Amino acid sequence: MRVLITGATGFIGSHVAEFLHKKGYEIRVTVRESSNRKWIEHLPIQYFSGNLLDKNFLKDAVDGVDYVYNIAGVTKARTKQEYFLSNHETTKILLEATLEQNPNIKRFVHVSSQTVTGPSTDGKPVNEDTPCRPITTYGLSKYEAEKECKKFMGNIPVTIVRPSAVYGPRDKDIYEFFKTIKKGIHPLIGFSDTYVSLVHVYDLVRGIILAGESEKSKGQIYFIAGERYYNWKEFGELTSMIMGRKVLRVRVPRTLVYGVSIIAEIGSFITRKPALLNIEKAKDIVQRAWICSIEKAMRDLGYREELKIEDGIRNTVEWYKENRWL
Repeated sequence: MRVLITGATGFIGSHVAEFLHKKGYEIRVTVRESSNRKWIEHLPIQYFSGNLLDKNFLKDAVDGVDYVYNIAGVTKARTKQEYFLSNHETTKILLEATLEQNPNIKRFVHVSSQTVTGPSTDGKPVNEDTPCRPITTYGLSKYEAEKECKKFMGNIPVTIVRPSAVYGPRDKDIYEFFKTIKKGIHPLIGFSDTYVSLVHVYDLVRGIILAGESEKSKGQIYFIAGERYYNWKEFGELTSMIMGRKVLRVRVPRTLVYGVSIIAEIGSFITRKPALLNIEKAKDIVQRAWICSIEKAMRDLGYREELKIEDGIRNTVEWYKENRWL
């Protein structure tokens, strides 16, 4: 079986490529000339170098493949236009290219995000039937991409996967939390507990592939996460214990988070690079509950969390240390 992966040089995409290689798939990936291929260069891969906004390039890339895993996109950008070009427009053009060049494809798997629904507002986990109310530009751009996928579901077999917050080897986002723990600081946003669904990248990749290979998943949406959710206090305590660090727990007022993000945005304007903590990210992290249900994935796909949180944290910390990130 031949598979095309977009975003294969990134955090999630590189793990998907490795997993599919182990399963015996013939792998084709899209890359830019500037892409850093270090995480996949050891794999026997066919590279297609070009622009994901170029339909003719994408028609060449999808020609003859059995599966498409659309993982490309950005989580940080300086402008609204960058978010929508990278997350929405590229998905739309890839769907068009697939329908025109390879309409008999076995599956088109689009990797979306939990952010399309917005946070839980009633303390209950969101599920696939929860109305989508994204609160950030990133979430809105991913929601618009999902709407494009739904338009094509009558013509090609599309499946949408919504990961929760993802951690694990190669991650650079939750990695910042690990860095603060190493420094002896355990930051907590606000003065009440905040909750989050987490998934280790190894479990997420298994969920993505299960969704791609299952006959039940055609035309469906699935959340993929751990089997329970955690508060950040608990996650920090586990992380500090595994790292062997004594930490000072610091409560950070939500207003301060917004203040810091505004200063970071000003710096981003000067450097012309996306800020690590921008206003969009601030909107995200001050929410009280980013939690989702995986009942549908467990029922339809047979998905189960294999890496428990303690093992997942330990695996992640070991990788960061081995690669001198910590």
